[in-house]
Amino acid sequence: MKKILLAGATGYLGNFILKELEKRKIETKVIARSEKRLTPFDPANTEVIRAEVTIPESLKNICNGIDTVIPSVGIPKQKDGLTYMDVDYQANINLLTEAKKSGVKKFIYVSVLNGEKLKHLKICEAKEKFVEELKASGLDYCIIRPNGFFSDMTEFLNMAKKGRIYLFGKGSHKSNPIHGEDLAKVCVDSLELDDKEIAVGGPETLTQNEIAKAAFNALGKEPKITYIPESIRKLILGLAKTFTSSKTYGPIEFFMNVMAMDMIAKEYGENTLKDYFESKNY
Repeated sequence: MKKILLAGATGYLGNFILKELEKRKIETKVIARSEKRLTPFDPANTEVIRAEVTIPESLKNICNGIDTVIPSVGIPKQKDGLTYMDVDYQANINLLTEAKKSGVKKFIYVSVLNGEKLKHLKICEAKEKFVEELKASGLDYCIIRPNGFFSDMTEFLNMAKKGRIYLFGKGSHKSNPIHGEDLAKVCVDSLELDDKEIAVGGPETLTQNEIAKAAFNALGKEPKITYIPESIRKLILGLAKTFTSSKTYGPIEFFMNVMAMDMIAKEYGENTLKDYFESKNY
């Protein structure tokens, strides 16, 4: 029976992956700084190891007896002062190094849809640099490329609560964001698949206008949408780059770039954005 090492289990996606591994009763070793932030788990199937993925010494021999490594770490879950290269690249390199030493068979990594085309963005630069290292590692691997998470779409709901949603261009760009629960199933399914890369999105492909209207509908409000010219988008990006830290600028840079393009992957899952917005209407 396979034994999995899961890193980042207290984050948005990692939490759902742990739940899915628990549901399937797959033996799992979890890297965490605190058990209190973990979803409830069965000690018979899940072992918690206290370690820091950004500190190589704390990971020594952590992959012993492990068949597959699934990291789900990111900047929001780390302490201040770390960069995307520190976390999305180097922390994963630390895990990959231990995986190779211990004879791990497979490494499943979650990057981002169209990451290869978005290397000019800081967060994608770090993720794709690791992807290149993983491909050259000699280990069996699967790179999951999800569309935006439902949690990312909460920004639409936040704007709607304030009375107005701002979109770039005409709001006609399309995407199919995915719920963490559905993406977790894809990640765990990949344990048994031969696919080297899987691009995946949620079950509905929507325009930004449709996403905005869904947010207002969840709140029972009349849609009020303002369209911002491309020139203003570029100006905002320039100002953010000049006057904010890289940690603050990174998410802004990513959000404003993907909002100006179509982000569509194979439709998958059961959770709808409408239901997600309604669940967050409190």
